[in-house]
Amino acid sequence: MMMLAVVYVFFLGLLMFAGIPPELVLVIAVAMAFFQYFMSDKLVLATTGARVVTAEEEPRLHGIIERLVAIADMPKPKKIAVMDTHVPNAFATGRNPKNAVIAVTRGLLNRLNERELEAVLGHELAHVKNRDVMVLTWASVIVIAAGFLLQMLFWITLFGGFGGGHGGGGRRDMGQLMIIMLAVYVGTMLIMTLSRYREFAADRGGAVITGSPLQLASALQKISNDMYRIPEKDLRKVEHASAFFIIPALKGNAIATMFSSHPKVEERIERLQEMQRSMERSS
Repeated sequence: MMMLAVVYVFFLGLLMFAGIPPELVLVIAVAMAFFQYFMSDKLVLATTGARVVTAEEEPRLHGIIERLVAIADMPKPKKIAVMDTHVPNAFATGRNPKNAVIAVTRGLLNRLNERELEAVLGHELAHVKNRDVMVLTWASVIVIAAGFLLQMLFWITLFGGFGGGHGGGGRRDMGQLMIIMLAVYVGTMLIMTLSRYREFAADRGGAVITGSPLQLASALQKISNDMYRIPEKDLRKVEHASAFFIIPALKGNAIATMFSSHPKVEERIERLQEMQRSMERSS
């Protein structure tokens, strides 16, 4: 977060140096972030096709969540939904605990046993309790602003409206574009680092709620292994929601990069196993 603050200050300085009103760019970026923040639950449900289910339709799912929120001393999520896909996964979204959405796939309900499903839902509830949607949305303002400005300057430079596109003015414009691209790159890298940290925190928080780190480790291993057996065409149908999922709907090393929103599954399992050993030593 401190490094993101440095990028914010650098970006504002660049705007003032370039003669671009920073207020205009930031107002647009904040407006976009506000829209994302307040509409996140509706947008994610619409794009994933997840259907809100009642306690009568999914008594097992509602029962587990009700039990977990009582342990965690938090309100029950406003909506509980199910995605009709055999890809095993789950996600949480919503701007605060009172307006949260917890969704699971049909594949997850069929693949995991009761304790593993409880562990995954505990992880998602930890995201809600930690207000991760709020944290990551506001952390993303710098990338939203830089991305908007990058597009604006690209078209202005392309049509020669900013510095004439020739000589010193053109070189200055290209230099500014490169600096803004660097701001987008660094900002995105820092946000993904923050996202990976929040995943570790949700793993730990979920394990604290359920008291079973190894059950979450087992669930993560099952979901990860299933990703390699699911056809590519099925993964492509849900990969747009990978950033929200407990494990990205991707294969291979695509998720093991500095731009991944999630840590490696092996690292998460190792931490959960260490947490279990620590709990056993202290008991």
